[in-house]
Amino acid sequence: MMIRAKQISRYLYGVAFIAAGANHFLSTPFYVSIMPPYLPWHEALVYVSGLAEIGLGTLLLIERWSRLAAWGLILLLVAVFPANLHMAMHPEQYEWASPFVLWLRLPLQGVLIIWAYWHTDTNYRKSQ
Repeated sequence: MMIRAKQISRYLYGVAFIAAGANHFLSTPFYVSIMPPYLPWHEALVYVSGLAEIGLGTLLLIERWSRLAAWGLILLLVAVFPANLHMAMHPEQYEWASPFVLWLRLPLQGVLIIWAYWHTDTNYRKSQ
């Protein structure tokens, strides 16, 4: 039962990151608009982060690479956290979202990190 739930979770998480990464290419101007001003090369960083999400999401779907991909997703989520914090602290720059939503994204990022961390443990396959 746990094995099946974890497999389904891994696939859902992987596909979600693939879709999110693809959206960086489909909605590039939006992602550029939310880049903090202290970062250079906004468009390039949007493309790099999109490729990272697609690549890591794809690797998460491959059991052999899923542990490494989960750690990569954790690093990616930690890396983008300062940008999300910047958005929450400067809601006047992001009028499309309420300040509440911008602050809500911060604990949600923690949930996503915990979800990825759950997939760093691959020993459940051997013990069941």
